[in-house]
Amino acid sequence: MIDRRMLLLMFAVFINIAGFSLILPLLPFYGPMFGAGPFEVAVLFAAYSLGNVFGEIYWGRQSDRHGRRAVLIWTTAGAALTYVGFAFAPTLWLAVAIRVVNGFFGGTLSVAQGFLADASPPEKRAKAMGLFGSAFSLGFICGPVIGGLFAGSGSTLSAFHAPILIAAGLSALACFWSVTALRDVVPPAGKARPLPKYSEGIAFVSRSPLLLRLFVVSLVGISAFASMEAVYGLWSKANFGWSARDLGFAFLAIGAGGFIVQLFLLQPLVTRFGEGRIITAGLFVLALSMVLQPVLRDPWIAAALMGTLMMGHSLAFPTAGALTSKTAPVERQGSIMGLLMAQNAGGRIVAPPLFGLVYEQLGHDTPWYAGAVLVLLALPAALQLIRLTRKPAMPA
Repeated sequence: MIDRRMLLLMFAVFINIAGFSLILPLLPFYGPMFGAGPFEVAVLFAAYSLGNVFGEIYWGRQSDRHGRRAVLIWTTAGAALTYVGFAFAPTLWLAVAIRVVNGFFGGTLSVAQGFLADASPPEKRAKAMGLFGSAFSLGFICGPVIGGLFAGSGSTLSAFHAPILIAAGLSALACFWSVTALRDVVPPAGKARPLPKYSEGIAFVSRSPLLLRLFVVSLVGISAFASMEAVYGLWSKANFGWSARDLGFAFLAIGAGGFIVQLFLLQPLVTRFGEGRIITAGLFVLALSMVLQPVLRDPWIAAALMGTLMMGHSLAFPTAGALTSKTAPVERQGSIMGLLMAQNAGGRIVAPPLFGLVYEQLGHDTPWYAGAVLVLLALPAALQLIRLTRKPAMPA
């Protein structure tokens, strides 16, 4: 039986992610309204991650002091206001700055996961996190479609007002839901937990062959995935003449791929084959999806391949994160998981603008091949995880 408190939180997560993902298919069309090129569009994507990393650190600690519910109320209200500001931003760089602030208010995944940890005993924690991933992916399915439908052709800046204001409305709804439906499971501690000691985390990870490889795999794969997400709209517009509406429907495949893996496939596959094999398979699917995009170059296949790209991502990186958490000793959890979060956020900040430059300077197809090569470079580390985890396949 699923705890009612978790279902209430999952609805809040779903609404919040739908609002966040609603914006994604708009950015490749919204940016050029200010004269932005591929690099600047990629910066719009990365700006959210920049704010997000600071938000995750700050809001996670504040939720210990003031309670998960209070932080979710503050952050969803702040997100709603920043979406309104983003809709009416007069210049590109002000829009980028607002995206940073929006990412700061959106940095609450650790708060939601903390709520889940409060509400679920250890033996049900994996199921709760799977439920969290499903709510996330479902929001990712619905949000882009809404954004694309309301943006239409997106031929003028004012055409983007409606979908962005809908994102603001969804955040306001999440705020209202947090006020009226959510209740803290554990009373606030009245004090924030200490900041992660990254220096200790770095020293510990560098001495652990398993953790070191997990960090390499996570950084490379997440950087490549975030970069493909940033250039996909530009590439599909150039190749197929897609509008924001078309891209919104294509993002359906991304959300559906993650939803299917998180809800139905991940836990049974990890149980049968072990984490190392699943991480390796996820990287292979990720690289293959990238290589095939410019080779097959068909609009329907392009959408389907983004779904398999997300499936590879959903196989590899939740598994890598869970294995990292399982491997880290209790007294090092804060520093090691904080370091992993900071590293992955750094990849999402730095890599998309670099791939935007590659797209602009070296050709529209080059990012796909470069991303695949980047992922393949991480495959040896992933293959070594199979040996290090020593998880034999279960008999059929």
